[in-house]
Amino acid sequence: MKKKNKKKTVHVHRTIMFQELEKVMDFALETDEYTKAMESNVFGKKSADGIKQTSNFLLRIYTFDPEASNFKAFKYFWNISDQSEKPLLVFLFAFGQDYLLFESADVISQTPLGDKVSVEAFKENLEKFYPNKYSAVTSHSIGKNLASSWKQAGYIEGKTKNIRVQPNITYKVAAFAFLLAFLQGDRGEYIMNNPIVKSLCLGESSLRELAIEAAKQDLLQYQYGGSVTSFAFPQLLSKLNIKE
Repeated sequence: MKKKNKKKTVHVHRTIMFQELEKVMDFALETDEYTKAMESNVFGKKSADGIKQTSNFLLRIYTFDPEASNFKAFKYFWNISDQSEKPLLVFLFAFGQDYLLFESADVISQTPLGDKVSVEAFKENLEKFYPNKYSAVTSHSIGKNLASSWKQAGYIEGKTKNIRVQPNITYKVAAFAFLLAFLQGDRGEYIMNNPIVKSLCLGESSLRELAIEAAKQDLLQYQYGGSVTSFAFPQLLSKLNIKE
């Protein structure tokens, strides 16, 4: 597996910021002028400080590096996906970059559908990883931000009740998750067990069905027989100029 990025997060102060990122992507998708988009305040912040802070948080997680393999993949899937799929694309990219979001996955995966997902549950999970590191105020803020990020992705719904639901995972969303796992260095069955893929909260049979559908749409090559699983992305990697 490739070396992981240095730890970074925005969740001490922000969420995955889907709405802000969406405006940047839609402004700059064809030109790659993401910095220009942010400097132009496409997200509509009211002050120079707000523009700067939002830009810095977006850059920290999404990088906007047109030469980075994961961002090339993100840009491609953003371009081919429906509006309803884009929050999950953003979530998956952020999940692979933001360690506090990554570490909060158990809160969602262990909450039965229909049950409440409390901010307290995120705070307790945070304490497991970082005992006594954060003040009560900061811990509560992080918990709220994490809950909001999962809500933006469609795993939680309701303005106040915060009920655990399952978002609709399409073959394009699943293919993006498989590709991110591949770009991290995983192959075969390891892709199925990659944390990004696991964050979709789907069972093995559902994941395999989505892999088959993605293969039919030429987003990947997939084979499964006996105990052998194979994923490959020759056409997509060539199209995006990504070297394995």
